[in-house]
Amino acid sequence: MSGQATRRLERALGDFARARLPHAVEEPAMFVLKHLWAGLFGGVLMVAIFATNAVWNDAWTVARYDVLLAIAVVVQGGFILFRLESREEIAALVGFSILGMGMEWYNTAAGNWTYPEHGVFAIAHVPLFVGAMYSAVGVCVIRMIRIFEMSFTPFPPRWAALGLAALIYVNFFTQHVFIDIRYALFAALAVLFWRTKIWFTPFRGRRWYMPMLLSLFLSALGVWLAENLGTLTGTWLYDGQETHEWVSLATLGSWALFLYVALMVALAVMPGATRRQSVIPRTA
Repeated sequence: MSGQATRRLERALGDFARARLPHAVEEPAMFVLKHLWAGLFGGVLMVAIFATNAVWNDAWTVARYDVLLAIAVVVQGGFILFRLESREEIAALVGFSILGMGMEWYNTAAGNWTYPEHGVFAIAHVPLFVGAMYSAVGVCVIRMIRIFEMSFTPFPPRWAALGLAALIYVNFFTQHVFIDIRYALFAALAVLFWRTKIWFTPFRGRRWYMPMLLSLFLSALGVWLAENLGTLTGTWLYDGQETHEWVSLATLGSWALFLYVALMVALAVMPGATRRQSVIPRTA
């Protein structure tokens, strides 16, 4: 699937929406619609988790986790068939499924969280639909970079940025065996990116920016809220957590670090979005 085909379809959808929006709300409405488009796959999965939990009967032959996997596969197949997915997004889907499932297998074995229901399509007590949840994060990041024409500037040396991402991912495993170095990782993240801004185009070529560190925090907050939907429905639970309890705010830090890893993977396949010099990038 060529990226050009996906971009042409997105432009056509954008033109269709703009032509039907009142001028007074055109800009904020397009800003919201772009966000919804970027998170479409994750949004479908969240709706599926909530809907299946509301109607599910444990006496049914088919497991809810397996139905969630089937929904994820059908939706992704539809995205590819109708050119709603670019090559970069397909690569992110596979890569993040592997990265995410690796963390899931380790942490469920360590007893840090559990999946209380049963399913046929599971490996080491982790249902395979969970890989789709991680891939939804990766796809969302890449879509945000593309449809908002994001530029990261000034960007630190690539070796340092990717090296930090590797250390963060390794620490997700070693923190349970050796010393947890997350505070050092937070410090390194702040040192490397305290000047970095994300320039983006919300509408008609106008450029705005947000500090990258602030963007990571806000994105982590959004994922944390979505995670609470998963625990509220009993789809997954942290060690010692009840379904009516909120996920600890401490997980915000973990999500910020994981989203940084997701961003570095996305930028590895979209290197044109980074610039070493501190300048206001032109609109593509």
